[in-house]
Amino acid sequence: MITSDSDEKPFRVYTAASIGPAIKHYRKEAGLTQAELAERVGLTREYLSRLEQGHESEQVRRILAVLRELGVRATLHKADW
Repeated sequence: MITSDSDEKPFRVYTAASIGPAIKHYRKEAGLTQAELAERVGLTREYLSRLEQGHESEQVRRILAVLRELGVRATLHKADW
């Protein structure tokens, strides 16, 4: 279990399925419901739920394709801003 920011390991993003757990983790850490976060960022709660479940969307597929083509991967960790 994550105990502090310094102990937190980043989420490595390779697939849509690897993005979902990161979104859910950080949403819960922020104390937000799916509905609250979705409203704040202009998504439907249903779309956010699908992202958290690791379902691939066209946007996610395109971003991951660009990253793969460039030979890079994304790593998500708590921002300090």
